[in-house]
Amino acid sequence: MTWSRHHRFRHGPPPWWPEGEPWPPAGPPWAWRGMRYKFFWRLGFFFGFVFLLLLGASTIAYWIASGISAGGARPFFLIRPFGGLILLLAVFLAMLAVGRGVRRMAAPIGDVMDAAQRVAEGDYVVHVPERGPPEVRQLTRAFNTMVSRLRATDERRRSLLADISHDLRTPITVIQGNLEGLLDGVYPRDDAHLGPVLEETRLLARLVDDLRTLALAETGALRLEREPTDLGALIAETVASFQGQAAGAGVALSADVAPGLPQVPVDAFRIRQVLENLVVNALQHAPRGGEIRVRCGIAPPESGPQIQVTVSDNGPGISADDLPRVFDRFYKSRDSRGSGLGLTIAKNLVAAHGGEISAESEPGRGTTMRISLPITWEAPRLP
Repeated sequence: MTWSRHHRFRHGPPPWWPEGEPWPPAGPPWAWRGMRYKFFWRLGFFFGFVFLLLLGASTIAYWIASGISAGGARPFFLIRPFGGLILLLAVFLAMLAVGRGVRRMAAPIGDVMDAAQRVAEGDYVVHVPERGPPEVRQLTRAFNTMVSRLRATDERRRSLLADISHDLRTPITVIQGNLEGLLDGVYPRDDAHLGPVLEETRLLARLVDDLRTLALAETGALRLEREPTDLGALIAETVASFQGQAAGAGVALSADVAPGLPQVPVDAFRIRQVLENLVVNALQHAPRGGEIRVRCGIAPPESGPQIQVTVSDNGPGISADDLPRVFDRFYKSRDSRGSGLGLTIAKNLVAAHGGEISAESEPGRGTTMRISLPITWEAPRLP
């Protein structure tokens, strides 16, 4: 039976098959199990060799005892009638011990090898029971942990692809519908109908930029250009850049920075990106006539040498059920026009600086986002 006729792969290569590798591969599908058979053969050879050593040692001991007994005049088993029986029993017990040792080591290792075969075929729900010697149990435990992480990674990948597809579909549909209407003459080619198309392309560009930043941050490939930075001045610049947008929304946006703050070793561009995400998020939820305040000061002494930044609004707030999910990828409220990645990116960027970010909210009374950044550099804390 060839690989192409195997029931698991008769419709083509599995999803994990490397690109560029010929399909089907040479050899039968059971060739992958040859490694296991070779291992068992070597293991059996080792224990068989040990058994032969025990048998040889027992035989030598028997003949020595026979020669010593009665000056060699009579065989040992005649002087001691049960001597031969005891020797045979010892050999039998040695065989049982060797067989049990082979089974005790080979069976759980065989389970791991079978499970590894299934994982290679894309099955991440496999679980190997822990049994055998302590070393084999430790190997099995490590294997199960690895499979669990692979399963979680695969689930995150599928969820990410589904979320990206959903977020890309909406602006693409709007762009396609408007362009078809313009080409067919249904809509006049004026600013009123070209404006929405341009806005959707900007939304797509923001989504692509957010995905790139998030991918760099989550994989640890994001490079930070750290330099001593005046956070107070950075906050003032960020707030000033949003004053026009806040005025148009009827929201009062202000900054409150404590005097005499020390400079912090951060990447000013990335921290400004965090502040912009938080301010944009607050503007989306603050009601007309509402207020957004950005505060910056030294954190309480029990927190260590840190600077704390808060962005507070008096919007509708976040429910207790949704609050733990605000930093999840693609989480957003129903009326949000963002990508749903802003707070996730903010969390990863703050963590890359060795800081922390948290959310506090009470329905009907607003939300506060709190950032803590170390005054001295620390190793990044993975989110």
